Amino acid sequence: MIGFKLIFKKTPYLVAFTFLLISCSKPVLVKTKWTKEQAPALFKARFETTKGDFEIEATRAWSPLAVDRLYVLIKHGFLNNVAFYRTVPNFVAQFGTASDSVLTAWKPYAFADEPVIESNIKGTISFARGVKESRSTQLYINLKDNKSLDVSDYNGVKGFPVIGRVTKGMEVVEQIYNGYGNSPQKVFGISNEMNPNITFKDFPKLDLIIKATIF
Repeated sequence: MIGFKLIFKKTPYLVAFTFLLISCSKPVLVKTKWTKEQAPALFKARFETTKGDFEIEATRAWSPLAVDRLYVLIKHGFLNNVAFYRTVPNFVAQFGTASDSVLTAWKPYAFADEPVIESNIKGTISFARGVKESRSTQLYINLKDNKSLDVSDYNGVKGFPVIGRVTKGMEVVEQIYNGYGNSPQKVFGISNEMNPNITFKDFPKLDLIIKATIF
């Protein structure tokens, strides 16, 4: 996002996140025209993380609206400097923009639910959601075959549509720190506003997506 720069430091026991305000103007959180951009039929992206790099391939035919959103989030930098804020062993690694201001800005642009075409098997990627038509900026990677997510009825919506898969570096994804489980989601992944100078000392081992790039 415009206006912030990440300074990253890591020791074997500490990951510190420090955001420095480098512009007096407010960052652009969303533009309506971004939400109308369409992804290619297939695209690839590289994710640089604190554990190493992994690559994905997204297929628009599997869930067109969701793949369009992933494309926009990567293209406009919304998946840079974000944490894996919910990693549950032998289930999922969840990530996405955690800022309250960003979540609020994107809420009106949550997109419609779609049917499940591909199964939630190990290494596939999907959008997380709460109620109907609430997919927006939060995603997860399946750490094992989670076929129950194909058909589960959650808040009146059936299934979580897969949008792509990890094609390289799944071993990196499997190394993402999972010792906190669901705990950071309550105070970091969903509701904790990112302050320009904040450090997440309560969860120092959270792994980070440093940069996501379409290639």
